[in-house]
Amino acid sequence: MNQTNIKKLIILIAISGLTLCIANAQTFKGSHWTARKTGDAYIVSIQDKASILEALTDFVTSRKIQAGQITGIGATNEATLRFFDPSTKKYTDRIFNEQMEISNLSGNISEVEGKPVLHLHITLGRKDYTALAGHLLDARIRGAGECFVYPMDSKVIKAKNEEIGLNLYDFEQ
Repeated sequence: MNQTNIKKLIILIAISGLTLCIANAQTFKGSHWTARKTGDAYIVSIQDKASILEALTDFVTSRKIQAGQITGIGATNEATLRFFDPSTKKYTDRIFNEQMEISNLSGNISEVEGKPVLHLHITLGRKDYTALAGHLLDARIRGAGECFVYPMDSKVIKAKNEEIGLNLYDFEQ
């Protein structure tokens, strides 16, 4: 085989591999999100001005994900954080209306009373480089919303623990 034929063969193999990768890529669209499946995980893009909680809940429901992990980054201009007080068993909510970087979004996916529930925490960077952090009630994307979702092959159920006042994992269900 001469060098010209070797180059043609290499190009043919590269094109075939690229075509196979593109053919195997699964892309999905939903309410305020688009996603691509890669291996066992999903890359999810949340649309500008969309609710993080609504978009990710719609994604998880549409893909029938019963348990898993979520991570993400992006930007928001409206976020509601929660802080749980164990003495009162209640959350205190606080709304922040300013442009902020989402330096970390992390959480899990489980089921409560047969419905998917996202338990998310967030760290937000302010313009003055200070940070806010807490349980995320919701936020609206303003700029980018980029998440990775790692589904598990099992169902994870949470049930209300009355003594603590929170939904906790219940491995007996």
